[in-house]
Amino acid sequence: MKVLITGSAGFIGSALSLKLLERGDDVIGIDNMNNYYDPKLKEARLLRHEKYKGYIHYKENIENKEFMQDVFHKYQPDAVVNLAAQAGVRYSIDNPMAYVETNLVGFANILECSRDINLKHLVYASSSSVYGSNTNMPFSVHDNVDHPLSLYAASKKANELMAHVYSNLFDIPTTGLRFFTVYGPWGRPDMALFKFTKAILNNEKIPVFNYGKHKRDFTYIDDIVEGVIRVIDSPAIPNKKWSSNNPDPGSSNVPWRVYNIGNNNPVELMDYIGALENSLGMSAEKELLPLQDGDVPDTYADVRDLVDDFNYKPATSVKKGVTEFVNWYRDFYGV
Repeated sequence: MKVLITGSAGFIGSALSLKLLERGDDVIGIDNMNNYYDPKLKEARLLRHEKYKGYIHYKENIENKEFMQDVFHKYQPDAVVNLAAQAGVRYSIDNPMAYVETNLVGFANILECSRDINLKHLVYASSSSVYGSNTNMPFSVHDNVDHPLSLYAASKKANELMAHVYSNLFDIPTTGLRFFTVYGPWGRPDMALFKFTKAILNNEKIPVFNYGKHKRDFTYIDDIVEGVIRVIDSPAIPNKKWSSNNPDPGSSNVPWRVYNIGNNNPVELMDYIGALENSLGMSAEKELLPLQDGDVPDTYADVRDLVDDFNYKPATSVKKGVTEFVNWYRDFYGV
C-alpha cells in the first residue's frame, strides 16, 4: 500500500510509519516539526525511517491547503492516517487558536483532498477526551459524547462529525480512533511518564494531580500501532442495522466508524507512579494537587467493537510498558 501519514515525526506517527515500512508499504510522511516539544526528539525519530527507501518526508503544515492538494495529487495514496494535531488538554486553555488551525482547518484540508482522489480509507486520531463529562464506565463508542471539557476534546469530536459528512456526501470510508493515554519508548515529553521520569532522576518533586486518585487506561505504543494497522487494512463500511429512529453514535448507515483503542484496564495514577519507581529503583517525592481544569477524573475503554471487528485487544501490562520506557529513556539520554 501507499500510505500518507500526517504527524509522521510524532510519537504514534513515527512508530506507525516504521511498522508499515517494515511490512513493505510506502509511506509519505508530513510533519511541521514544531516546537510544542523538543524538535530534536522528532528528528531522532525520523532518523529511524531513513534506512527504508519507501519513506518520503515533507516538513509542512497540514493547514497549507495548496501543499496538501499537491501531495495528494502527486502520490494518490491508498490510505491516509491523520495523526497531525495540536495535542494537550491543558495547553488548549491558553492557546485555543492552535487547535482551531491544526485540528479543524488542517483536518478540513485533508477531507477536501480526500474527495479529489480515489481514497480507499481515511483513518484519523480522535481521543478518549471526547467522553468529557461522561461517568458511565467503561466508555463506549455507543454512548453520547456531546459534553467535552476542553477545546482539545471538542476539536476531536468535531473531527468525527466532519468525517461523517464526507463519508455521507462523497462515500469516503472514514474511521476515527479514540486513543487512551498512549505511553512507551520515544514518547512525548509533555506526558506524565516522561515528566515523572525526568524529575525523579533529577531528585525533583513530581506534581500528582487529583491527589493521585484518578485512573487512566494507559495503553502501550505497540498495542496502539497494531490496532491502527488492523483498522487501516479494513475500510469502514455502513452498518446495515443502523436506525435513524434510534441512532447509534458509534456507527452509521454510511461508511463511517469510531473505535476505542485502550488497554481496557484502568490503573490508578499512584500505581502507575509505583511501577515507574520500581523500574527506576528510586522513590518519587510527590506534590499532591487537585484535579486540573479540563481533565477528566477517570478513563476506561470499552473495546468490544475492536475485538468483534478486528479480533484484537491491547494487552501490554503497565509494569512491562513502563520498564520498556525507562530502558529507552536511560539509553536515549545516557542516564
